[in-house]
Amino acid sequence: MEKGAPWLKNYGDVPFNLEYPDRTMAELVIETAKEMPTATALSFMGRGISYKRLEKDVRLTANAFAKFGVKKGDRVAICLPNLPQTVYCLYAVNLLGAVACMIHPLSAEEEIVSMLKEADCRFAVALDQFAGKFKSALSHIPHLSLLVTSAADGLGFIKSTVFKFTKGRKYKKNVPASATLWKGFVKKGINVPCEIQPVGTASDVAVILFSGGTTGVTKAIMLSNLNFNALALQTAAMCGRPIRNKIMLAAMPMFHGFGLGVCIHTMMVAGGTSVLVPKFNPKEYADLIKKNRPNYIAGVPTLFEAITRIESLNGVRLDCLMGVFSGGDSLSVELKKKMDAFLAEHGADVKIREGYGTTECVTASCLTPLHTEREGSIGYPYPDTYYKICAVGTTDEAPYGTEGEICLRGPSVMLGYIGHEEENAAALRTHSDGKIWLHTGDLGYMDEEGFIYFRQRIKRMIISSGYNIYPSQLENVIDAHPSVQMSCVIGVKDPYKMQKVKAFVVLKKGITPNEALKSELVEYCRKHIARYAMPYDIEFREELPKTGVGKIAYTVLEEEENAKQ
Repeated sequence: MEKGAPWLKNYGDVPFNLEYPDRTMAELVIETAKEMPTATALSFMGRGISYKRLEKDVRLTANAFAKFGVKKGDRVAICLPNLPQTVYCLYAVNLLGAVACMIHPLSAEEEIVSMLKEADCRFAVALDQFAGKFKSALSHIPHLSLLVTSAADGLGFIKSTVFKFTKGRKYKKNVPASATLWKGFVKKGINVPCEIQPVGTASDVAVILFSGGTTGVTKAIMLSNLNFNALALQTAAMCGRPIRNKIMLAAMPMFHGFGLGVCIHTMMVAGGTSVLVPKFNPKEYADLIKKNRPNYIAGVPTLFEAITRIESLNGVRLDCLMGVFSGGDSLSVELKKKMDAFLAEHGADVKIREGYGTTECVTASCLTPLHTEREGSIGYPYPDTYYKICAVGTTDEAPYGTEGEICLRGPSVMLGYIGHEEENAAALRTHSDGKIWLHTGDLGYMDEEGFIYFRQRIKRMIISSGYNIYPSQLENVIDAHPSVQMSCVIGVKDPYKMQKVKAFVVLKKGITPNEALKSELVEYCRKHIARYAMPYDIEFREELPKTGVGKIAYTVLEEEENAKQ
């Protein structure tokens, strides 16, 4: 037992040390396909896709990407919801030794351009519904090649035809003239004379995810094949229940580390079935639960709050559930109790288990144990992962029970941020033991048994429905409006989203606040801010509260608003 790992004495049947193969992400999934070719890997709108078919379509897509010009080291933006094509593109890009850059489809145009530039993407894949956002990107990034797909491309012939003649028609106008369409793209991969062999090693960059880092500024995070493969094997071990041939409702989006790492890659490596959910809708989600009788569900607290309110689940037995996992945001003690009661009332013998992690280590690196929990705790570290609490701003370990910064090390910790050495130095620090530790920017403490407790984020950040929102970025957008003198964005407590965004605005001298100007500001924000980060309200103020040194006292505004709740 290593010093400073008190959880090991109570770790139970979970092996703390695992073996991690020197393989790429695609190689591990292909190995699964060889072992169980007839098992169902993916399910999408009632269509089952076997592992044999998954491997075939991944290889076909890889051949097509090779014809498209993608080669080892290239960065390919994947801006899609949870569709079969998203999975094909992820593993096809990986098979070629290229890098998949996952982008939120609801991102604003300017955000997409910024992320494409940040990651230096030469290729991009977008959904026809949102393809219009790439027109600006194509004008700003001349070398960018755009591939456009439709939800219909992931359906069978009949459903595909119906979709194209209904919803599909209105999306055609969004597609830039220079874009390559999925059907023609895939044809290029047919009849390639030789099978593409996997390219790359475990240490190579496999995926780029975007996060705020330790300073709340968007950064491109480089994650390796090892990071994702370790995460998959660790999650399967921590699960404590079998995953092979079991079903997961994959509602967490693949542009999120939680969705990509847990709901997809863990299931594909372990031989499970991922039921792809492109967009969360409570009624449709309930229908999927009743139809598929999943063994595992995972989501942000907002999802579980919604589940407890779905009337169509009344009387439905959920004894099929073997694991219910919450992540992406802090799960309140009240919601945990509410969800546990809901599960018990519906015949499930499991309780909701809270995970904790950061995008800098893909997603979860700590999870409530299967049979043991402590109220308010996020559980024990993953296998081969070490946690310690340091005094804020230092590498000095704090005593048990003392609050400080959560630091961790393990095989899922990122390679680093692209082009931001100061941010890398702040996040990845060498401690006195000679090892590199990730400083999360989060406050918490560890008790003497090794249970970890999350308290709050050091960095100023809003989490709404599991999405990270950075006030400084929104303020920069709002302050750029010609009528605005200054602004302050805060998070307000919300029973459903956990937090919602509100903006306070001071107008320039001589400009009178009115409803017309407020509407103008709202429309302006819609053009520059992603939908999930949009303020629910804009309030005009003559002045904003200040601290003793003249900074805007956003905490005063937070206290005022939350006191109204």
